[in-house]
Parts: sequence; structure tokens; C-alpha cells
Amino acid sequence: MTYRTIVVGTDGSPSSLRAVDRAGAVAAQDNAKLIIANAHLGTEERGGWSRPPSPDRITDRRAEDALGGEGSYKMHGSAHSYEVLREARGRAEAAGARSVAERSIVGAPVDVLVNLAKEAEADLIVVGDVGLDTVAGRLLGSVPSTIARRVKIDILIVHTAEDAPT
Repeated sequence: MTYRTIVVGTDGSPSSLRAVDRAGAVAAQDNAKLIIANAHLGTEERGGWSRPPSPDRITDRRAEDALGGEGSYKMHGSAHSYEVLREARGRAEAAGARSVAERSIVGAPVDVLVNLAKEAEADLIVVGDVGLDTVAGRLLGSVPSTIARRVKIDILIVHTAEDAPT
């Protein structure tokens, strides 16, 4: 089967960038459009009469559980998002992808990837295996398993451990 549109998510962590590498290779092989998404949580500006507004770091425990602490530091606000996307684009192009788009989207990783795949009419979602082997992943559901329950398209789960065969 050949794919026309592929969606991959990254938070800038080494494991998510390995998923981007694989997505770039598949996109190159099939001459498909690759959409690289970075999901991040918004920030709220809070201030008072005696202090100026400053970003309120909102934490998402579900993301921490699913990512095992690996990427949660890059999920807050959009400033890091563009840096992460620029690096991911370079890696995807180095893997051979020719048509690459970047999307920085506020939201939880699963929701962002599922909604983007539907919006772009993607026929493949590429995700890393982070969270599949954790207790929280087994009890609460990991990003890959939750996406698999919510979409009816192909999902490529990339083994992202450093020692995984490529």
C-alpha cells in the first residue's frame, strides 16, 4: 500500500524524533505529504495589581504518564514548538521526505494527532512506542493505543528505544 498523507507528532524528545525519522523515510518511499505536528498546552497570563502577567505553567498529568517525563518539559507554550518543528523538518527532509508541512497546535497529543489526521484526510499516523510498556500506559492507555482506538486508518508504531533495530 502507498500512502498519500502521513501525520507524525513530536515533542522534540529523542524518541519522538526517531518516529519523525521513520515517518520521513516512509513519506520519501511513497512520495507522500508529511505533516509534522507539535501538540502543546497553552499558557494563561495571570497578573494582579502589584505584579505583571506571567505565564502560568499548566501541567497535564496524562501527558507526563504517557511520555514518562521524557517530553513534558516541551509541551508548555508555543515558543519551543517552532524550534522543535524546525528540527523535526530537517530530520524528515534528511530521511528523504520532499513535501513537509509543520503544525503547532494547542491541545493534548492524542486529540491533536487524531483531529489533524481527520482534517488532513491522512491515511497513516506515525507514533513512537513511548508509554506502551509502562504501568500507567497499561492502566490509562498510552498515546499509540489511544490513537488506535480513535481512528480507522493505519498506524505505524516505531520502536524508539536507543537500542531498537532500525
